[in-house]
Amino acid sequence: MSAIRNIFDKMRPSFEEGGKLHAFRSVFDGFETFALVPNDTAKSGVNIHDAIDSKRIMSMVVIALMPAMLFGMYNVGYQNFLAAGTLEGASFWEIFCYGFLAVLPKILVSYIVGLGIEFAWAQWKGEEIQEGYLVSGIIIPLIIPIGCPLWMLALACAFSVIFCKEIFGGTGMNIFNPAIAARMFLFFAYPSKMTGDQVWVAQDSIFGLGNTLPDGFTAATPLGLIAQGGQAEGDVMNAVIGLIPGSIGETSVIAIAIGACLLLCMGIASWRTMLSVFVGGAVMACIFEQTGQSSIVWWHHFVLGGFAFGAVFMATDPVTSCRTETGKYFYGFIIGAMAVIIRVMNAGYPEGMMLAIFFGNMIAPTIDHFVVEHNISKRQKRQRI
Repeated sequence: MSAIRNIFDKMRPSFEEGGKLHAFRSVFDGFETFALVPNDTAKSGVNIHDAIDSKRIMSMVVIALMPAMLFGMYNVGYQNFLAAGTLEGASFWEIFCYGFLAVLPKILVSYIVGLGIEFAWAQWKGEEIQEGYLVSGIIIPLIIPIGCPLWMLALACAFSVIFCKEIFGGTGMNIFNPAIAARMFLFFAYPSKMTGDQVWVAQDSIFGLGNTLPDGFTAATPLGLIAQGGQAEGDVMNAVIGLIPGSIGETSVIAIAIGACLLLCMGIASWRTMLSVFVGGAVMACIFEQTGQSSIVWWHHFVLGGFAFGAVFMATDPVTSCRTETGKYFYGFIIGAMAVIIRVMNAGYPEGMMLAIFFGNMIAPTIDHFVVEHNISKRQKRQRI
């Protein structure tokens, strides 16, 4: 680490006031604080110092996303070989490499566009480069179909960073989760590329790997089949492993559970929010099941679509979720219940989880307001006594 610090120390004079590269001070600060813990400390006010900063927290979340991302890469290749009928003759590395090469461009586009806007914005405003997109940049490719065109992904990333983050003041000030905003933008602006059956399986050969599928090929997700009145019992069991068509990082409950354990052990995600999402979903699913309005067994909702991924990695976003401990229970419960309501009541939108989190982001400040007011009222009553 000392060698890395020495490199930055030698470069710093060129980026400080009066240096020839002073105009790029924000870029230098961004790379330095990402590679090293800053030496700067607060000089005024009351502050609580910790050994970890927000960049480290974001880096840990990225690590927790790795199991879902890596399995998603494998599943992309698996679905392609399965659809072409060549799965038995393919090796593990052929399948994984195909998925890796198919997913990598989406991750690169997400980071290049998103971070490019973040860097340009910081330079324009003369501010530090913020770290929030470290997580959003990898979540966005994981919550879209593999068939989503790169130019469309670039537009979604630009929209989410500019209109759902920077105009609100940047990281920590945004009302809506940028990754959710990107997904919502794609769904409402280009619905045929987000809900069509053919988008869930990669159809082209890449560098000689995989298979080129016919143009008319279709492969509906389990939720899509259920929404159309079909059955997907076998797919429900495969969803626990993750070997089903779907968005890149949302298919494997096992991989998502590993990420959840990492987040909880590191104390980054709120178990209150995470638990209440599943409780809210279970309660509402049981109501629909008992009243005969849904044929889906209540726990099947947890392993289909983006329910588990949304509950673990997106509903727990500390910026856009509730801040009060009591509020987190209400916030998570509402998201879980609404996701199931959308799935059951609206056959045209069988997923529901991302829209539910978007709505939860909208009402989170209101929930916190009522919780705080309730606590103030209780304290005032105690003082009167």
